Amino acid sequence: MTEGPPDDLLGGLVAGDERAYAALYDRLAPALLGTALAIVRSREEAEDAVQDVFLALVRAGDGLRSVRNLRAYVFAAVRRAAIRRRANLPRGRGDAALADSRATDDAPPVADAAVRLERAIVHLPDEQREVVALHVEGGLTFAGCAEVLGVSANTAASRYRYAIEKLRDALKDAPRDAS
Repeated sequence: MTEGPPDDLLGGLVAGDERAYAALYDRLAPALLGTALAIVRSREEAEDAVQDVFLALVRAGDGLRSVRNLRAYVFAAVRRAAIRRRANLPRGRGDAALADSRATDDAPPVADAAVRLERAIVHLPDEQREVVALHVEGGLTFAGCAEVLGVSANTAASRYRYAIEKLRDALKDAPRDAS
């Protein structure tokens, strides 16, 4: 995914064109949901965070005129919404449900590795998990991640690198796919 689009929709959003909102949703909703899920760790809360952002976009109307990078703006908004929702959750709610959501007793080794990866991601520090979500789920470059997080591109890249190292360590003993 590139960061330039969906800026072509900005004029329609400012004008209140429902088609622009629908197009923006179609383009970004899966990535926004994945990003919110990585942050809030609850599917229901992640879906609500994305909905919060789209409601705020509709309400913003003409206020969106000053937005220079719509993609970064929307991802920053979903990050803030997910963080707010995470702060309102009872401690640990979402973590266990997310980490165990695909676990079964008779899961094949590849599925077990996916569950281990999910659990490892849940245990990353927030700032590392956020940059992984923005980069992997959101398709943002490190410069885009930096804009969303309010840090330098080097800091975003470092957080990502540290996260990947932790994930590798967590998965080093995971069974490999036989195919």
